[in-house]
Amino acid sequence: MRLTDTAAGLARPGLDAADAVDAFGARRHTHAHRLDVDLLPLLAEADLLDSPATWGSVTTRAGAFRLEPVRPGRDLVLLTAWMNDPEVAAYWELAGPAAVTAAHLRSQLDGDGRSIPCLGLLDGTPMSYWEIYRADLDPISRHYPARPHDTGIHLLIGDGTNRGRGLGTALLRAVADLVLGNRPRCTRVVAEPDIRNTPSVSAFLSSGFRCHAEIDLPEKRAALMVRERVLRNLL
Repeated sequence: MRLTDTAAGLARPGLDAADAVDAFGARRHTHAHRLDVDLLPLLAEADLLDSPATWGSVTTRAGAFRLEPVRPGRDLVLLTAWMNDPEVAAYWELAGPAAVTAAHLRSQLDGDGRSIPCLGLLDGTPMSYWEIYRADLDPISRHYPARPHDTGIHLLIGDGTNRGRGLGTALLRAVADLVLGNRPRCTRVVAEPDIRNTPSVSAFLSSGFRCHAEIDLPEKRAALMVRERVLRNLL
């Protein structure tokens, strides 16, 4: 179809072909602008976790803490060493060669963004591993009454010298604050530590989480820990 044919088809009494082309262009521009506006909520939703890399840091009693998304080329050796620590391996079950840890990371990094593996840095030093995930989009949502944008966390403290001195409590509160401060649509932060891991359960309780229930997951019996936005300043 020639341009003049298209213009003629759009022409109406009192509008010549050139005017019709201008009108057609203007309509196309207006329609495209409207589509862009309509797509904005969908584009925002496409980032399922609101970019943890941009969340900044939070001050804790132990120093400045921040999350940094894992880069396997840089972090794999460190994370593999942590996964082979007997205290970590007892609950994460990822002990073994680097390929085991790499496969675990790849399942998240090659996914749709509903789970993001991160290093926890304290005063710039990597000392913990975190997984920030959309609990409402995760299989765990079949085991409790999930709400839209519930955000889950998994964690391990990598260096044994940082365990057993209350640091986990401070870090859990810091990460929950980062989630709630940067994900306005999230009303709850949730976690499901193994019920046998009493130090972990205790740390969650001390950091403002409450135990809502014990739930049976395929790999463990877990304590469903929840920190509510509405109680953020009270617990």
